[in-house]
Amino acid sequence: MRVTGLARLSPLAVGRIKAVAFILALLPLARLVYGSFAGTLGANPIETITRSTGTWTLVFLLITLAVTPLRRFSGWNWLLRLRRMLGLFAFFYVCLHFLTYVWLDQFFDWGAIVKDVVKRPFITVGFAAFIMLIPLAATSTDAMVRRLGAGRWLALHRLVYVIAICGVLHYWWLVKRDVTQPAIYAAVLALLLGFRIVARRRRDAARGARERAATGYRGSATR
Repeated sequence: MRVTGLARLSPLAVGRIKAVAFILALLPLARLVYGSFAGTLGANPIETITRSTGTWTLVFLLITLAVTPLRRFSGWNWLLRLRRMLGLFAFFYVCLHFLTYVWLDQFFDWGAIVKDVVKRPFITVGFAAFIMLIPLAATSTDAMVRRLGAGRWLALHRLVYVIAICGVLHYWWLVKRDVTQPAIYAAVLALLLGFRIVARRRRDAARGARERAATGYRGSATR
């Protein structure tokens, strides 16, 4: 069911929503900063920071992927104006996640870091996701869309699906025993990807029907 009252918002209203979303997206970081000074991050604050930034990276990835189905079900086209910002927050938190690991966990011991990436699967897949996110963040501007062209830009940004899968695997393999939470993220991701598969098949079927109808019309017109 579409909420028609929110289907059409003024640019000012969308700007206010975007500002509120921006502030809310910074709250996880604010909590970590406050906890660092207040000593409320538990017995292992480095692990808390690492887990929190990693979790919020995955959350923002899933929220970004949820924009398209939510827009189609609700008719709120203005949600597209939030998607880029939400994706950049995913990149922001993954940078904090990676920096926490490199700096606070490994103390810039590059030899140990390389060994971890090569030998520990959950770090391998997490590092791969981080690397793939870099070109997506670098090409998120309108200028880069024009420079690459819409087709190549869309093809590049489909990497987000692979990145999200890698993110879920990274979390799942990290947890090892109680996989309840990563299983929830995996289920949400499966729903979001399933929506896209079904929508793509419906578009292909509709396009095929139109082409067959056009072919039949041309054939009948030449008789």
